[in-house]
Amino acid sequence: MDTSEHPRSPFSLALSVIVVAADSGPMLRECVRLILSSSLSLELILIDNASRDGVPAAIARAYQHQSRLKVVYNHRNLGFGRAVNLAAKQARGQSLLVLNPDCLLGEDKLIRLLALQQARPKAGLIGAVICDAEGRPDPASWRRDPLLRRSLNSLLGRSGEKVNIEQEIPAEVIEAEAISGALMLMTRELFQRLGGFDEGYFLHCEDLDMCRRVRDIGYQVLLAGDVRVPHGKGSSSRHRPVFVSRHKHRGMWRWFRQHDPAARNWLVSALVWVGIWVHFLLQIPGQLWRRLWVKRNKQEPGTGNGDEAP
Repeated sequence: MDTSEHPRSPFSLALSVIVVAADSGPMLRECVRLILSSSLSLELILIDNASRDGVPAAIARAYQHQSRLKVVYNHRNLGFGRAVNLAAKQARGQSLLVLNPDCLLGEDKLIRLLALQQARPKAGLIGAVICDAEGRPDPASWRRDPLLRRSLNSLLGRSGEKVNIEQEIPAEVIEAEAISGALMLMTRELFQRLGGFDEGYFLHCEDLDMCRRVRDIGYQVLLAGDVRVPHGKGSSSRHRPVFVSRHKHRGMWRWFRQHDPAARNWLVSALVWVGIWVHFLLQIPGQLWRRLWVKRNKQEPGTGNGDEAP
């Protein structure tokens, strides 16, 4: 993209922001508005995984004269990683920012992330602290590889490394093993070198896999602890909890087989496989009950906020 279009930008590099939508709800509108209101040299590629809520099409109409927005429609849900890869092939920016549709990223925070990327040549992947509506950080913002030995240590109350780091995130740049996939910044060159996201992950754990592969080739995964980004926590997940949970557990199994040394033992692998899918089955009743409860509340007059995606 021609950086001369936005002379106020302090960066010579161009940025492609990739947002994957899948019945993501109304927060997608604000996410898009904030990105397109930036004076930085960027483009926004909104790639829609067969949403039925009409929001991506409404955004395309609202910004039909905005040259920095491109909306790509998939006729079926391709999964998160595959959708990002498809968008990345069309991207023109020197850097790629993969952003969840319910993340609200203002220009000041975007500038901070880009400045960090320029200042740290060995930074392969940069993330931010993802927060809920009350400003509480999501533990997924700062993680370690979910190795079996770490999970067992946590389960049995043993001292040792935890998968989710249970301490306050310092307001500084720190090196991490893994960051949240809700916001991931990396150069397009490195993304292409890694072959993009592993499309064997349909939904969930592809971010853990990407972080691991970045580290494996000698680059750093950094967390900008001073950048806090509000996050709405997945409208599409609430509408299809069993679907999302099934793919999350599939992702856990795939990550274990690919990256955990314990997977070399066939007996351990068999036990882990059984444990993952028993855990999935045990969660289904509660997920269905919560979905029914939300649906009933929405149908009753005067309940709910009325702005959820159908």
